[in-house]
Amino acid sequence: MEPSAIIRRAATSYAACVAVSFEGREQTYKELFDRACRLANAFISRGAAPGDRVAVLSDNAFETIEIAAACALANCARATLYTYNSAAVNRYLLGLTGARILVIQAKYFVDIAPLLGDLPELKAVLVYGGPCGDSAEDYESAIAAAEPKDPAVPVRPDDVHIIRFSSGTTGKPKGIFHTVQRWEAFNNEWAWVTPTMNERSRYLVPIALAHLGVALLWSALAVGARIVPMIAFDPRRTLELIASEAITHAAVAPVMIREMVAQPEARSLDLSSLQCLLYAGSPIAPATLRAAIEIFGPCLHQLYGQSEAVPATMLLPHQHVTQGTEAELRRLRSVGRASANVSVTIRDEKGHALPAGEIGEIAVLGPSTMSGIWGDPDATVARKLADGSVLTRDMGYLDEDGFLYLVDRKDDMIISGGFNIWPTELESALHEHPAVAEACVFGIPDAKWGETPRAVVVLRPGAQVSAEELTAHTRSIVGGVKKVTSIDFTTELPRTANGKVQRSQLKAPFWSGHASRIAGS
Repeated sequence: MEPSAIIRRAATSYAACVAVSFEGREQTYKELFDRACRLANAFISRGAAPGDRVAVLSDNAFETIEIAAACALANCARATLYTYNSAAVNRYLLGLTGARILVIQAKYFVDIAPLLGDLPELKAVLVYGGPCGDSAEDYESAIAAAEPKDPAVPVRPDDVHIIRFSSGTTGKPKGIFHTVQRWEAFNNEWAWVTPTMNERSRYLVPIALAHLGVALLWSALAVGARIVPMIAFDPRRTLELIASEAITHAAVAPVMIREMVAQPEARSLDLSSLQCLLYAGSPIAPATLRAAIEIFGPCLHQLYGQSEAVPATMLLPHQHVTQGTEAELRRLRSVGRASANVSVTIRDEKGHALPAGEIGEIAVLGPSTMSGIWGDPDATVARKLADGSVLTRDMGYLDEDGFLYLVDRKDDMIISGGFNIWPTELESALHEHPAVAEACVFGIPDAKWGETPRAVVVLRPGAQVSAEELTAHTRSIVGGVKKVTSIDFTTELPRTANGKVQRSQLKAPFWSGHASRIAGS
């Protein structure tokens, strides 16, 4: 069912059920529909036609769900900007997408307001959560003045529903868009890899709804489930909400799991309601995984995917085993098997499929992959193979049973003295040391070898270990050629809003002034 139909049906079938519970405020499905209709009509009266883009810049908020619903009802493409971007980058994305409306939280409007003057396609800015000044309109006033009726805008399968953005680690962010048909397939695919929801389900979202948090959003809306967004992640508060709200589903980043299992009350709270703890975005340390299974029980679901292709694979709860056969333990290092309607293959540089065990670029084929790169047909062609598979830019391999193992980002490979070194292999080795909580590895210039691996490490509370000891540890696991050659210690790794470590931010200072990254003396 397409999103606007989901909203209309839920307003009838689950009218009195709570749709959104946020910081003491609640909104029923009937109230959600009524406000979404008004907001959709506010968009239309300000010049937004079907297919026009409505950009949204906000933390998780009470208003987030109704904005998504209003975009669906108006048949406008929702362009979800990221709060961790600079104002200049988000202004660039407004121009790239030709946004007609900007809905923005007041705290972010202050910085971007001076940059909006030369965007001729932008017709209105609606601000909520604070003053809007003279250059924008108040969100609540716009809703109050709008027509309350259902706008009843026709929706076609090939209309654009959503534009999400790449992280921009290798240049300016690109817009990744899905049509209504593709997004409907995206919503449907989760039913194959996560526990079924119903009107008694409760979906906790401590991660940004602009990122991984959107994963189960429409599945929840389709069955009248309660959505519980959080302004920001707090490990203790998240645990308390799981217990007090009887949360059944939640989406988190691995770092959030690490922080939750470290809380003293994690083992005393009743977390038994949790059926699905969906995590994705970065590797998870073995010690953290063991603690999570002990605390949360058999509910861990490890997702692999990206905005261009998701869900691709899932490691299911019964595959999260810490004691078992050699094969079962090995699969714990995988990201699971392909979802029911998805095909995952490994390709060489010419696009040919590789056999099990050989490393190449991961390609994903399925009904929920991206429709394209916004405004860049050449980039779209570059990311798609002749059969429609999307090249992920991730390197990996499949085992004989179809489990996918990630090696690294294609662009992150370190070439040292002619040897290919994958950062995640070294990060996994570092994670095996009991003193290491987190690690990020990247290549830095080296006069002799061209590049050499450097690590930034976060230690576990109270742990002590020297750089020399960790270097020797990596040598013992991966050998002298691939070992880490220098290590920095820090208290926290830089991350995006969806929990991904910003490797490029750590790496950039070392490459300043270098024209290329070609290995050699």
